[in-house]
Formats: sequence, structure tokens, C-alpha cells
Amino acid sequence: MSFRFTIGRRIGLGFAIFILLTMVAFFATVMTITDSKKRTETVVGQVTPSVAELKELNLLLQRSHTDISKWFYNSSFNDIEFREEIRSIINSEYPKKKAILNEFAKLWTNDEKEQLKVIFNRIETLFKVYESEIMGQLSTAEAYDDPNIKFMARLPYDDSEISIRTIYRNLNSLILHKQKFAEEVKEEMFNSLDFLKNFVELLGFALVIGGIVIGILTTRSITKPIQVLKKMLLSMGLGILPTERVSASRDEIGEMGNALNDLIRSMQHTTDFAKQTGAGNFEASYTPLSKDDSLGQALLKMRDDLAENERVLEQKVIERTEEVVRQKSEIESKNEELEILYKQVTDSIHYAKRIQDAILPSNSTVKKLLPDSFILFKPKDIVSGDFYWIEKKDKLVYFAAVDCTGHGVPGAFMSLVGYNILKDILNNTNATRPADILDALREGIVSTLKADDSGKQAKDGMDMTLCAINYETLELQYAAAFNPMCLIRNGELILYQANKFPIGSFIGEKTNFDNHTIQLLKGDQIFIFSDGYADQFGGPNGKKFMVGNFRKLLAQIAQLDSGSQKDKLDQTLLSWQGGQEQVDDVLVIGVKV
Repeated sequence: MSFRFTIGRRIGLGFAIFILLTMVAFFATVMTITDSKKRTETVVGQVTPSVAELKELNLLLQRSHTDISKWFYNSSFNDIEFREEIRSIINSEYPKKKAILNEFAKLWTNDEKEQLKVIFNRIETLFKVYESEIMGQLSTAEAYDDPNIKFMARLPYDDSEISIRTIYRNLNSLILHKQKFAEEVKEEMFNSLDFLKNFVELLGFALVIGGIVIGILTTRSITKPIQVLKKMLLSMGLGILPTERVSASRDEIGEMGNALNDLIRSMQHTTDFAKQTGAGNFEASYTPLSKDDSLGQALLKMRDDLAENERVLEQKVIERTEEVVRQKSEIESKNEELEILYKQVTDSIHYAKRIQDAILPSNSTVKKLLPDSFILFKPKDIVSGDFYWIEKKDKLVYFAAVDCTGHGVPGAFMSLVGYNILKDILNNTNATRPADILDALREGIVSTLKADDSGKQAKDGMDMTLCAINYETLELQYAAAFNPMCLIRNGELILYQANKFPIGSFIGEKTNFDNHTIQLLKGDQIFIFSDGYADQFGGPNGKKFMVGNFRKLLAQIAQLDSGSQKDKLDQTLLSWQGGQEQVDDVLVIGVKV
């Protein structure tokens, strides 16, 4: 039995090709996404936490070096804080950090594991030197006065294998290696996604071309033969036998054509016009046998209708093909323009973030001016409308939490304006009281934004709390616009209110900011903040966190150390937020006296 390429098989083959190409695209997409997911999990689940823990180990070593240096040079036993801290680092903090890093190191390469092992050995050897050479020798105040003991006690040399500088170099080398690995994984992931994008674009083009080819083949092999059969049968129904024949083919249409051809052979004496019309010669002339020749008149009309229909159909096919090609070209052009515009905007915002980050105080500056403090700073977008400001003038240390109008790019612009005006006021004026600084800042904002009291620009400005602390007298001055200050003393929260007008233009009587002075006590905890934390939606019912809950949380964490306070605030906010989007920039500053 010979093989017949039937109509059903042709249609099935066309669908099979489309399904096959779709499956290829699906599996390529799934494989690429799966591979990207694994690489992302590697970076997020292993490399990034490893780098963070290594950096924390670096900070721990810096603290230990600072404390042991104080032990070596400070003979006073009234100040025991650094002595207790170095013991805590050696006996508690370092073992915990080592256990965490050993757990992460299970997934590292053998070279990385060996490098980490060398670092641990040198750190532990260094700690033994601390305990035996310094902490053991200089254990009493009298030991500092004994020349023999003082001579025996020594710090490791900078060029030794266990010196703090050598360990720093080893540790930084490992951190850079892990960060480089993370970048390589990310680059491989982006390459996979680029390949998938190119592949899908190529496959889409192939589907369009394939559809056109299949459409043409279908028209030539199915539609056209059926049109011929239709014309022949219509002619025969009117008593006219066409001379056109259906080409023989190995399918259902071919079988019908063969049957019709056999029928036509028995009707050889049909009129010449019917033969020419059946053959598709629409230019042939014909005169009806008489005015009552209905068959002849019908044939003439059929000839004209067929010619016009064919012309119209061909014109429609041309027009629709041109329209599809034009729309496709326009869509591709618009997509390219949108991609370029999106990249330009995103690059600009990321560069703006670099500029904004540059104005914020560095960690070293914060620790130097506010030794026992923390700053929780979580922008909503790439750039932030909140910013914090820390400076020192004479004996006063200034720190402020500032909430500019809006967030994202508008808020970031406003933060740059506020920062520059604050810096100019402190450096180039005699204003030292917080209230005087806020008054000058308001004037600077109004002047810079060219605002007035008409209310048209009343929303351009900022809310803030500005504190100035004298660590020698423990005297605190503060002034605030809308955002209050919280003081925790002996477990009790004391709320100091702010003036109810912003930094900027506003409608109403112009008044100056109030300056408040507070005598602090040792152990007092100060909190200043923007409204982003309390306004965050979340929880089981999707409601705001609320100001009351926020103040209770501040009172609960006041007895913790600064690092733990920041962690507790961050963890509580993330838990409350859940899957909700962050609604505003978040800024909380805590200072312990």
C-alpha cells in the first residue's frame, strides 16, 4: 500500500512543527531559569552570607586589637570595659563566629577551606599571645609598675605571621576571592539570560516565517484546488461543462478531481464559452444565444464576479501582509526605544544613589562622634528622601534624622538641598543651638526653592529632629519639626514633642523653633526617627504598624546594646512587612549615653 500525503496529515504536520518549536522554547526557558535559580541560590544562600560573616570577623579582630592595645597601655583598673570586652571576644564572640563560618565553609572549595583554616589558626595563636603575654602579665595595676613584667609583656610584631596586619591581609584576600566568585556566578547567569532572550527572538522570527510558509503551502495545496473544484461544480450545476481539469494528487482532493474529470469526459459538446470560462479565461467574449438564454447570462455574470473577486482577494492579501509587516516593524522599534530609555533612567538613578551615599556620614565617623549608637536606614527606592546628618562643632556633637517631602528621586533631590544648607550653616554661621540651625535651615530651604506663603509650594520641605550633645557635661539640646524625640530612662519612655510646622514654606503665622535643653544621666537612651517605620503596612490584617507599637518597641529594646537594638528593629519590621511592599523610607537613630 503506497503512502498518501493526505490533507489531515498536512495539517497535522503543520501543528506538529509549531508544537515542537513551542516545546523547544519552553524547555530552553525552563532550563535557563532553573540554572539561573541555582546560581542565584548559590550567591544569596552561600556566597553573600559568607562575605558578610567574614567582614564581621574582620570587625571583631579590629575590636580585639583596639582592646588589647588599651590593656597594654592603660594601667588604670577603674576602666574595665575594654578588659571585659576582649575576654568576651576571645571566649564567646570569636568561637560563635568561627562556628558560623565553618558551617558556610562546607560548600567552599578546598583552597578556600584551607585559607580559612590558616586564618583561624593565626587568630587563635594571636589570642593566646594576648592572654599569655599581655592579659596574663599585666593582670594587676602593680604589674604595670614592675619593669621586668612590663618588659615581658609585648604586642606581636607587625611583620610576624600572627600580627593583626598579616591576618587582615589574609582575611581581606579571602573576602575578595569570595566576592569575585559571586561576580563570576552573576555574570554567567546574565549570559544565560541573554542567550535565552536571543533564542526566543530567533524562535519568534522562525514561527512568523514558518506560519507564512505553511499558509502559502496550504493555499497552494488545499485552497486553490478546492476553488477549482467549486468553479467546475457551479458550472455543471448551470448546465455548463468546464474544460479545466483538477491536477491529480495523492489526497482526498485528488480523488474528487479524478471523479469529476471522468464526469466531464462525458460532456464534450458544451459551448465554447463555458469551456473558456471553466478554464479561467475571464477575457473571453461571449454572446448569449438569445435574450432568454438564462444560462448564458448567468455565465457572463459569473465570469465578471469571479474576475472581480479574485482581484479583490489578491488586493486584500497584499494589503494585510503589508500591514502585518509594518506593525511588526513599529513594535520592534518601540521596544528598542523603551529598552534604551529604561536603561538610561535606571543608570541615572543608580548614579544619583552614589552621590547621595557620598554625603552620608561614614561608619567610622558615626562611631567616632557617637561611640555607642546605631543607624537603621532602609530606603524605599534606589535613592531615598530620608537622610541622617552627623557633625561636630567645638564640644557639641550634632545628629539629626531628616524626612524630606516624598521619596525616590524627588526626595533624594530634596535631601541634597537640605544636606548642603545644613553644612553651610554649621561651617559659615555662628548658629550653634539646634533651634537656631532649624530657623536658618528653613530660611535656606524657602530661598533655595523660591517658595512663598501662598501655599502653592507648601509641601516642599522636610520634617526633622536635630540634637546636640555635650559628652563632657551630658547636656542635650534639641529642636524638632513635626518628628518628636524619645528618651528612655530607667525603662520609662519620655516623649519630647516637636513644633507643628515643617522646615520650609507653610501657611500660617511664622514663628521660630523652640530650643529644649535636657540634662542627661548615664545610661539614658535617645531615639530620633522618621515616620516610615510606624507607617509600614503588614501584619495579619495588612494594617499600619502604628506609632504606639513603635514606641513600645523602643522601650523594650532600650536595655540592649546598639547592635542588638538595630537588629531587633530590622527583624521586627521585616516580620511585620511580610510580603507587603515598603511604603516609605525608614530611618531610626539610637544613641546611648
